[in-house]
Amino acid sequence: MKRTILALGAVVIFMASFSKADLAKEKSKSVETTSITNHVFQQTPGEKLINKSDCIGCHNKTNKIIGPAYVDIAKKYPATEKNINYLADKIIKGGTGVWGTMPMTAHASLKPTDAKLMVKYILSLKK
Repeated sequence: MKRTILALGAVVIFMASFSKADLAKEKSKSVETTSITNHVFQQTPGEKLINKSDCIGCHNKTNKIIGPAYVDIAKKYPATEKNINYLADKIIKGGTGVWGTMPMTAHASLKPTDAKLMVKYILSLKK
């Protein structure tokens, strides 16, 4: 509790040390940084769908969890229309055997167009 009060006091003193000119300058920098950040980190539709789904329970962008990492999938499958359709179908129907014995859960309620957007995002991660 004492640490919290001490930390809050330090923050208040720090904030009080800024003049109005400094605050205006900082605000200007903040707007520039926000614009740059929003541009750089804008998510694709497929990435948004993945982040809203249960995919993150078994998959990660760079590390194997239960299922393969997205970058490993991208290494294995070239971004062809045939592979996009195949992988979208795998997402919807589920399956096992390609990456090990652990089955992937079916996502039967997922629209094929959404599954394809997800696959296109995953395959775009190929380095």
